Amino acid sequence: MTIHSTYRLAFASDNYAGICPEAMQALQQANNGYAASYGDDRSTEQACSLIRELFETDCQVFFVFNGTAANSLALASLCQSYHSIICQEFAHIETDECGAPEFFSNGTKLLLAGGHHGKIDLTAVEQLITKRSDIHYPKPRVLSLTQATELGTVYTPDELQAAGDLARRYGLRLHVDGARFANAVASLGCHPADISWRAGVDVLCLGGAKNGMALGEAVVFFNQQLAEEFDYRCKQAGQLASKMRFLAAPWIGMLQSGSWLERARHANRSAALLEERLRQLPGVELMFPRQANSVFVRMPPEVLQGLQALGWRFYSFIGAGGARLMCSWATTRDEIEAFIKDAAALATQATA
Repeated sequence: MTIHSTYRLAFASDNYAGICPEAMQALQQANNGYAASYGDDRSTEQACSLIRELFETDCQVFFVFNGTAANSLALASLCQSYHSIICQEFAHIETDECGAPEFFSNGTKLLLAGGHHGKIDLTAVEQLITKRSDIHYPKPRVLSLTQATELGTVYTPDELQAAGDLARRYGLRLHVDGARFANAVASLGCHPADISWRAGVDVLCLGGAKNGMALGEAVVFFNQQLAEEFDYRCKQAGQLASKMRFLAAPWIGMLQSGSWLERARHANRSAALLEERLRQLPGVELMFPRQANSVFVRMPPEVLQGLQALGWRFYSFIGAGGARLMCSWATTRDEIEAFIKDAAALATQATA
C-alpha cells in the first residue's frame, strides 16, 4: 500500500482534519445573498435555538473564533482580578493558553490541583479552597474542568455532579472547557444536559473546531445572569464577528443532522481501533485509559524517533509525556493500518 503524505498528519491533532461535509454544506447555504452583521442574522438566531434544544434548557449562547477566547472570556466573566480559578494541573487553560485566562481577567490566578488520569481530585480542590481565607490569598471563585480531559479521559455524570455540589457548597462557579465535549457525550452515551447544567455547570465552552467545523466555539451560559455584558467582552477582545452567520451556520448543519455526535463517535471508534492495534506491538505501553478520541503511548526511543523520521506527526509534550495520538471525524482505517505497519516494523527492530 502506498502511504500518501497526508497520512503522516492523521494523528497529530483533531485540529488537522478538514471541515466535515455537514458543516461545509451549511456554510455554503449561509453564503447565499445578504445577511445582517454582528449576529443579527437568521443563521445565528437559529444556531442559538438549536443549542438550547440540544441541552433542553434556556441559555445564553455566544459564538467566538477559538477555544482560547472562549475559555478566557468565560472565566473572566466569572471572576474579579483578585479571585482565583482552580483547575487540574494538566488543564488546557494552564498548559496551552499562553496566560490568556490571566490576561483577560486582569490577573486572576490559576491554582493547580492534582488528580488521577487528568481528572481533578476534589479533595485537593477543597484543600485549596479552605487553605486560607485571609486577604493575602487570591479568593477561590471558579472551579474549571476539562471534558474530555487533556489525557483523554472523561468525567461521568456522577463525577460532574460531585464537582458541582462542591462548587456550590463553597460559592464557586463551575466552568467546563468542552473543546471535546461531543467526544465525551459520545463516550458516555448520556444526554448533554447530564454533564452540563443538570450537574451544576454554570458555563460551558462548547467545541466546534475539533468536532468538524472550520473554526468557532460556542460559549453557553446556563446561568444567564453571568452572561450580562458578555457581548461587550467579545467585542473588546476582537471576537465579535462582523459576518457572524459564518461562525453560526456550521452549528445548524451539524446539530440538525445529528452529525455533531456521529462525527465524535467515529473519532472515538477510530481511537479504540488504534488502541487495540497498539496493544499488540512489543515494547509499546498504553499510558491512560482511552475514553474519548486520543491514545497516549510510551514507545522505545528508537520507535518514537523512527516514526518521526518517517514523517509521522504527533505531539510528545502534552500531558505526562509519551506520544499523543489523536483521531478525528476524518480518520480512516487505512491511516490507522499505515501507522501500525510502520510502528510494528520499528518495534520489532527495537526488540530484536
